[in-house]
Amino acid sequence: MTDSSVLDLAPVVPVVVVEDVADAVPLARALVAGGLRAIEVTLRTPAALDAIRAIADEVPDAVVGAGTVISPRNVADSVAAGARFLVSPGWTDTLLDAMKKSGVPFLPGVSTTSEVVALLERGVSEMKFFPAQAAGGVPYLKSLAGPLPQARFCPTGGVSLSSAPSYLALKNVGCVGGSWMLPADAVAAKDWARIETLAREAAGLK
Repeated sequence: MTDSSVLDLAPVVPVVVVEDVADAVPLARALVAGGLRAIEVTLRTPAALDAIRAIADEVPDAVVGAGTVISPRNVADSVAAGARFLVSPGWTDTLLDAMKKSGVPFLPGVSTTSEVVALLERGVSEMKFFPAQAAGGVPYLKSLAGPLPQARFCPTGGVSLSSAPSYLALKNVGCVGGSWMLPADAVAAKDWARIETLAREAAGLK
């Protein structure tokens, strides 16, 4: 990844749950063809690490990362599988140290002002805001921009095609994370063309 910031790769980072590793490569190719290069594969299924490995090996234009990273073991396993960035739903000192030592960009999760300040204190200014809608959404992030202008966010959790532009309009938001371009029925039907179309629509958001 030539740019060390996950936030600047694309306006939308697809949050992918892979149940069947055979779906990983065609799904990633569809997302990339639609203009979404950064792909977050969540560590929520047994297939996740193999999916990251397959995408890293077979889809060179993708920038694949690992999501739901919650332990140093997750960090090590994800990087070994080929993850080029890491995303966590929250953070602890132990997890943050592991992510810092990983050598790849990372977005630790926050949902409160105190967590943001604590990360800034540790030299981290790029974060995931999660769960975005439940934690206050656009009004909350907008209110943080005044006192904490150095913090930049990727809001994830409840973000949709209709709400994404409101987030992206905020000066402290670099991108959003979401899964609306990956409807379960399309994945089940292996309708990669539909996913590519939805990805292209998401990539066009500003």
